[in-house]
Amino acid sequence: MNYSAELKKFVTSQYVYSAIRITLATVLPCLVLAHFGILKEYFLFPLGTSFVALCDQPGPFIRRRNALTFAIFCFVFVAFIASLVMHVKILVFLELIVFGMFFSLIGVYGQRLAAVGSLSLVVMAIFIDGHLTGVNIFKSLLIFASGCAWFLLIFLIVTTIQPYKLASQMIGENYLQLAEFLKIKANYYQKNPDFDKLTTQVIAKQIGIKNLQEETRETVFKTRTIVNESTTTSRLLMLMFLNSMDLHEKLMTSESDYQKLQQSFEDSTILVHIHDYLNLLADEITNIGISLQIGTRAKPMTNLDFAHKNLNAHYFELRNQQLSPDNLENFMILRQILMRINEITKEINEIYKVFSQNVKLAKSLSTGLDLKKFMPNEEKLNFKVLRNNISFSSSHFRHALRITIALLLGYLFSMFQFFAIGHAYWILITIVAILKPAYSITKQRNLLRLYGTIAGASVAYAILHFVHINAVLFSILLLSMIMCFSFLKGRYFWAVSFMTIYVFLSFNFLSPGKVDVIFKDRIVDTIVAGIIAFVVSYIVLPVWEHTQNLDLMKKSAESNLIYFQSVISKFLEGDFDIEDYKVKRKNAIISLANLSDNFQRMISEPKNQQKKLEVVHQFVATSHLITAYTASLSQYSKNNEKYPEIDAESWSRKIEAEMQKVSALLNGNEINETLKMESRIEPEDSSIDELMLKRRNEIEENDIVDRRDPDKISHLTELKNIHDVLELIFDVAKEQRKVIEKYKSESETTENVNAIPQQS
Repeated sequence: MNYSAELKKFVTSQYVYSAIRITLATVLPCLVLAHFGILKEYFLFPLGTSFVALCDQPGPFIRRRNALTFAIFCFVFVAFIASLVMHVKILVFLELIVFGMFFSLIGVYGQRLAAVGSLSLVVMAIFIDGHLTGVNIFKSLLIFASGCAWFLLIFLIVTTIQPYKLASQMIGENYLQLAEFLKIKANYYQKNPDFDKLTTQVIAKQIGIKNLQEETRETVFKTRTIVNESTTTSRLLMLMFLNSMDLHEKLMTSESDYQKLQQSFEDSTILVHIHDYLNLLADEITNIGISLQIGTRAKPMTNLDFAHKNLNAHYFELRNQQLSPDNLENFMILRQILMRINEITKEINEIYKVFSQNVKLAKSLSTGLDLKKFMPNEEKLNFKVLRNNISFSSSHFRHALRITIALLLGYLFSMFQFFAIGHAYWILITIVAILKPAYSITKQRNLLRLYGTIAGASVAYAILHFVHINAVLFSILLLSMIMCFSFLKGRYFWAVSFMTIYVFLSFNFLSPGKVDVIFKDRIVDTIVAGIIAFVVSYIVLPVWEHTQNLDLMKKSAESNLIYFQSVISKFLEGDFDIEDYKVKRKNAIISLANLSDNFQRMISEPKNQQKKLEVVHQFVATSHLITAYTASLSQYSKNNEKYPEIDAESWSRKIEAEMQKVSALLNGNEINETLKMESRIEPEDSSIDELMLKRRNEIEENDIVDRRDPDKISHLTELKNIHDVLELIFDVAKEQRKVIEKYKSESETTENVNAIPQQS
């Protein structure tokens, strides 16, 4: 592992940048207040700042500004109501019900408002017993509101000074994810690879890339200054993001029969050379990503042309020495892989050229795309959407009920003096943090929260026991805050650990000498909240992932069919709409990632809820292959070559019929005779066999021309690869149809068993 690159990736990321901004916005007022000796009295000021800061989700400026403004209103209103009713228990319970339902339900409008809703419930928990409000409620609320508004002011100033910083960092992170994806793909070429493990890693990485691309797409395409291409920077950022999506597709096109490849070339070193070269390319992509995150122009780290020539030299030497009629097809596959690697190399070189554009030339850059077609779908902010989700069939409504019931149980539990729980707020905060719509995420967060709290509390206890210099403690507090906010999105255990440390240190500054009480309370409260969250998530109207499988499988099958039709249209009509193609490619990748993500969550659910797990896994794997093979075929749709030897019409009808069978079965329809007949069509690609036979005879007669142009590939090799890819798409679609038949068969068997009356 390149530890220097890993450190640069982390330090220059949007998460660390955001964490430093949040920490400084929170701590600087604390320093001023502490200087005047009024920090304890005005502690609600930095508290309000940190709450609003956590609502700042990545996205376009206007949406972020509006969300922060809405958050301030919600926080102050919730704090006001909680402070007014805290002494009337019946009103407190009513408050828990109303706020619990409303602030959980607004998650239907997307992640940004879901964050506002969750943190509004945290504010309610903080103010629910009045331990921070004091005697003068209105003064406390004014201090709290001022702290909230302070972060909004910081946000406006920073985004005005650096309007492109977030977009640049997010695009850079896209490249870093692609580099990791390429390193996984490179491992297919190492000695004795674990194919099953690598396939799982590829699918998991695809999920991460899709989620990040969706967030970046919203940030880039809905930021006015970038979309309108008003500046050189905006044009460059737009092109860099679009190039990252094209690069992603090129990385997907390298899908091959790796097991056959390993068997065919196990006695040579060519696959090891490919492995090393792909890792070299991954390092270059990492370099591009880090440069984007820093905001500097990237320069190549190595001489890619020299390394690429060396790789091709190894191939041509091997070809000239070992090519025979028997292994001709194997060398064709290998040649095609090298051509794909050549395309990736060119794409990386092109990205470096975009980076090195001078200002005058960059002003002429344009995407030529209708960017509205690429924007992510989201719920409109109207009451009808909220009203339609007030139903037991809505997963959002069920989650709101679970949150509300868990909050009521947590508050009830805190009222029992027998357990000697000091305050209710930490139980309620922990419940809000742990309890998520998906059981699998709740289960995972539950464990990470407990382990993180114990680890952080133990470290904090040791620090406070051995360190008594305030300057050192303050430095540790600052570092802990930065690390907590940096890890909050991706590494929850570490985020909780560092959060626990800075919470301990904060309380120590406010009330020194109470570390033993804080330690006991935090551990006990976390355990109690974890038990409540787990029980409620398991018992109260759970939404198991297997109930989502069928809809996601339908969407994936439909998107793959449309994607394939877009690609094959070039072979049928000789016309290729690049914009239409990119939209359909985006939809296919998103549908595949959503299905894969759902399957990954299902694995973490109880065994009795992992229904038809193996069948769903097979469907995910075949969907991934269809998407990847279609991406491989698309490379031939983008060039100006003609392939009349390919019976494109027959292949189109044959493959589409098989894919339509899958959709028909998923929708509960019978497969009609037309689809059955069309899937049996035999494409007339016999001329390819004749050309292959002719080539084998030439090799037999030692007619091997030593051509060493890495940019040239024989027409026959292209034809053979197109034919093989079409055959692979059909075979995988056929396999997927068999998987669905098994899926439907198991479902019908289960229903029949459940319908049989039990014998007394």
